[in-house]
Amino acid sequence: MNPLDHLVPPGLPAPETAEDDPRLGRWLAASRRLTDRTRVALVGFPSDEGVRRNGGRPGAALGPQALREALYRLTPDLAAPEAFTVLLERTADLGDVQVSGDVEADQERLGDVVGALLERGVTPVVLGGGHETAFGHFLGYVRAGRSVSILNWDAHADVRPLVGGKAHSGSPFRQALEHTSGRCRRYTVAGLHPWRVAAAHRQFVEAGGEAVPLDALTWERIAGLAVRMEGPAMATFDLDAVDAAVAPGVSAPGVGGMDAARWLFAAEACGRSPAFASFDVVELNPRFDVDGRTAALAALTVWHVLRGLAARGVA
Repeated sequence: MNPLDHLVPPGLPAPETAEDDPRLGRWLAASRRLTDRTRVALVGFPSDEGVRRNGGRPGAALGPQALREALYRLTPDLAAPEAFTVLLERTADLGDVQVSGDVEADQERLGDVVGALLERGVTPVVLGGGHETAFGHFLGYVRAGRSVSILNWDAHADVRPLVGGKAHSGSPFRQALEHTSGRCRRYTVAGLHPWRVAAAHRQFVEAGGEAVPLDALTWERIAGLAVRMEGPAMATFDLDAVDAAVAPGVSAPGVGGMDAARWLFAAEACGRSPAFASFDVVELNPRFDVDGRTAALAALTVWHVLRGLAARGVA
């Protein structure tokens, strides 16, 4: 069976705007099949069972739809519309992975989809979902037979042990680091809230990777993390790293977190870096959003990744 047959089309129409005011949905709603011209593919993973297992607020399963609704309304890049439009012409929104509520089986299914895209030279952008999304994302590299470096922008290290042998939204990077394939080359987590991370978890990360606290994230450090990654690499953006005033609609809101400007700079820096072969944006929880601001931030995160890819000349 073709792994892409596991995807359900998003069914979201393009916004109705004037002919001279096109929005991203004009391209994305018209491009829902993978072709030989496709270079970037959006894939939703509407799962939050891992969040439930981790004691978080359910609702992230609604994230992919809310992110798309906000993303479809954005315009191409005003600063470089031609390059951005060329990328959009080679970007497909393939829909959502069918999830069952069995986290492990659903992660395997996402891995099959991501692996199939990587093997075709397509850059996956995964729309979560809880952060259990990231382990399924990682499994795509296992399926494709590739080692990968991971850069996680997050308030938490997410290296907690499994609970009763079961995966959850706080365990994906321990799972990747301990996976029998040995495909996780290195794990870096940036944006850690010093008041939300156990010393033991930081030590676990630093045994073979890097843990960067929020107060160390200067503009130069953010750019350096993206530029110095060894490829191929995957970037994962957990919205709970951002201050709760900007991102209230997440599974675990973070008062005192990262500001939006640095967050979006990080997304674009990763998009621009040739090391990165795939991306995910996770933990958008529309049930707790206010005025759609978290959905807007999630959509802008994807938009800045696309802007970086356009500048890189991916299309």
